[in-house]
Amino acid sequence: MTTQTSATTADDVLAGLDPEQREVASNPLGPMCVLAGAGTGKTRAITHRIAYGVHSGAYRADRVLAVTFTARAAGEMRTRLRGLGLPTVQARTFHSAALRQLQYFWPQAIGGPTPTVLKQKAPAVGEAGARLRLELDRVVIRDLAAEIEWAKVSMLTPETYRAAAARAGRSPADLDLTAMARLWETYEEVKSARGVIDFEDVLLLMAGVLADREDIAATVRGQYRHFVVDEYQDVNAVQQALLDQWVGQRPDLCVVGDPAQTIYSFTGATPRHLLDFARRRPDTRTVRLVRNYRSTPQVVGLANLVLDAGPRRAESVQLQAQRDGGPMPVLSAQPDDDAEASYIAAEVKKLLAQGVPASEIAVLYRVNAQSEAIEQALSAADVPYLVRGGERFFQRKEVQQAIVLLRGAVRGDDGSEPLGRLVRDILTGAGWSPQRPTGGAVLERWQSLNALAELADDLSAADEGVRIRELVAELDRRAGEQHAPTVEGVTLASLHAAKGLEWDAVFLVGCSDGLIPISLAEGPQAIEEERRLLYVGLTRARTHLTLTWAAARNPGGRATRRPSRFLDAAAPVLGEGARSTPKSAKSAAPSGGRGGKSVKPRACRTCGEMLESAAERKIGRCNDCPATYDEAQFEALRTWRLEVATGSKVPAFVVFTDATLVAIAERLPTDTAALARISGVGKHKLDTYGEYVLAVLAGEDPTEVAARCVADRAASA
Repeated sequence: MTTQTSATTADDVLAGLDPEQREVASNPLGPMCVLAGAGTGKTRAITHRIAYGVHSGAYRADRVLAVTFTARAAGEMRTRLRGLGLPTVQARTFHSAALRQLQYFWPQAIGGPTPTVLKQKAPAVGEAGARLRLELDRVVIRDLAAEIEWAKVSMLTPETYRAAAARAGRSPADLDLTAMARLWETYEEVKSARGVIDFEDVLLLMAGVLADREDIAATVRGQYRHFVVDEYQDVNAVQQALLDQWVGQRPDLCVVGDPAQTIYSFTGATPRHLLDFARRRPDTRTVRLVRNYRSTPQVVGLANLVLDAGPRRAESVQLQAQRDGGPMPVLSAQPDDDAEASYIAAEVKKLLAQGVPASEIAVLYRVNAQSEAIEQALSAADVPYLVRGGERFFQRKEVQQAIVLLRGAVRGDDGSEPLGRLVRDILTGAGWSPQRPTGGAVLERWQSLNALAELADDLSAADEGVRIRELVAELDRRAGEQHAPTVEGVTLASLHAAKGLEWDAVFLVGCSDGLIPISLAEGPQAIEEERRLLYVGLTRARTHLTLTWAAARNPGGRATRRPSRFLDAAAPVLGEGARSTPKSAKSAAPSGGRGGKSVKPRACRTCGEMLESAAERKIGRCNDCPATYDEAQFEALRTWRLEVATGSKVPAFVVFTDATLVAIAERLPTDTAALARISGVGKHKLDTYGEYVLAVLAGEDPTEVAARCVADRAASA
């Protein structure tokens, strides 16, 4: 733990910064846009900017608000600011800052107690689906909850959703856009009935309060005069609206980001706020941080090659490596997924034998399903690992028990025993032992407790006077900030979850078309976001970087995969084996991960062109091509659906969506097996409506068939 005395001067703050970082820090007033490449020390630059502003007298520490996107990043920023002698500077996530303000102003602005914030949308979305008689499994509910989040942060309403979603090419699970809008509307009704709000409401409500109540806006703006926004490329529409209300017409706003690390556009994030910042604020000073201190020249060179091949390279910075040289990145082709996992486990063992700590090794993948084979291979090799995105550190039972034991030992700590040894003695009561277990849940528990012991070592090394009381206080602070100590073990994480992190050694798994870019990416913009996702993965590595891909999914399977098209430009570094074939870009893309769904038809049955959207793939033809179904047949199906929906007192889309009805009319199935192969006809709908659909297709009167269907359903209810 480092501390700074009140004698810290403005010149002290600038010492040790490179020229670009110094330019950021030494200009604390006025609008500033910092384009900061990966590993260029952006957090250092902006925290020193705040520190310089305070120590030079340009502004007061309690008038600064720094916002970012994750609790971990906010905790890291607060830690650095404390080290610069600024414990009172507020560094929070957008949601945390907005919720704190909303709770304070709610009685004044709205009245009554502040509603509880939903921790998860899934139960409320599931209830909304049940009210609409929709069959929604756990995975679909998760996707629909994400769609609601996108719509709300895009500042849409259920009334404006359909048109905006159509323009954006959204395809939420198996619902058409009208059905999705109705589900969202019902979800809002469920929340109102429960008297709760969700995280997006926090932002929307606070932005609305500030827009409607000038007195409250004046109070907030009087409290905070100077603003810093980190990861600005990830700002969405509602966050920008809230930021505009916070800042008002004042000039002191510093934004920091990297267009090349925009990987969350599916959540509503857009880099346009960052790229257009200087245009919106003509007096903006723009600084580019280009010196990469994280990675070797070999890693930086590969990352630059991959990014340079994209169409929007000019918007991002060209990284310049500052470290000494290291090993060349490696691309390894394996026959199948299991062989790929075994290869990675063996290479990890080699790194461990060379002295690389397990906590400094990461295995990154595009989809979470890819972790299964890696976990099995690491377990078989007796390599400890952690899957990022699991249970939070401070929520683990053994950690909570350990903190209780440490808290109880505060009074008995007379300072006669070294802190690290004393803490380990105490932690034996929670399950810690000097000998590390071999694996399983016991090892996971030991790793958590050992992380607490090592944190005690770190604190004692920084200040010999630190005792258990200070350790408990530090743990309480970290728990509040979700700033977990390092746990020993190889990290397994998705590329999205890895953003903002770094390791000595990184393995990028599944570098083949269909996974990177993922086969679900539709259109040029989505493909380029996949390129940026790979770039983020590459730039997580400090020294060792290994890319792998498997030609087949299962042992003995056909070798249909090819290297990712993004690696074509990297062939000078990775070798000719990195080059994909033209065919792989379209036809060799497998489904994403183990146990995935089969790939839907990708070529239009009318013109033969590749299909772009999920809706097109569902019906098997381009939107621009004429329909191939018989109009009378389609109208008969629509009549049947309307009669069934009316008789059952449900919306028509609950019976079948428009896209599914079109697919049925175009493919004209003659038996239940053929009907079941149509997307949108699951087992329940096949059992409920299958015989009646086939009857309509066979020429029976749709109204009579519908009446029979409604009567049969009522009799069986």
